[in-house]
Amino acid sequence: MKIAYVRRFALSLPDATESPHFEYASFRVRGKIFATVPPDGTLLHVFVDEETRETALALEPGFLEKLFWGARASGLRVKLADAKPRVVESLLMQAWRSKAPKKLIAASDASAVVTPPNAKRSIRKVTYP
Repeated sequence: MKIAYVRRFALSLPDATESPHFEYASFRVRGKIFATVPPDGTLLHVFVDEETRETALALEPGFLEKLFWGARASGLRVKLADAKPRVVESLLMQAWRSKAPKKLIAASDASAVVTPPNAKRSIRKVTYP
């Protein structure tokens, strides 16, 4: 999986932007970081809750590992070379939802309901497989 794919998907989420975070690239929703990319572009850090993190680790240990911020686990490190696109999309969606304002999530969920099935992409509530 290439970082370009991750970037396209992350930036397709409502109000998502990309900006520098020290030497990393970061994806944000209304200023709050939901994912970062180290400089070499081979890894993705997604900031998900503990339940999502532990479920994902149990299902996909081949390309996921805990991401620590100091002594605290704060999300997942994704090895992009081995990653499955649908899993990465789901994790990015969960990370986005954990940082987005409730009104933005509600508006996104409402618009997904009325999006025609032949539209390029609809944003809907997703839970990890």
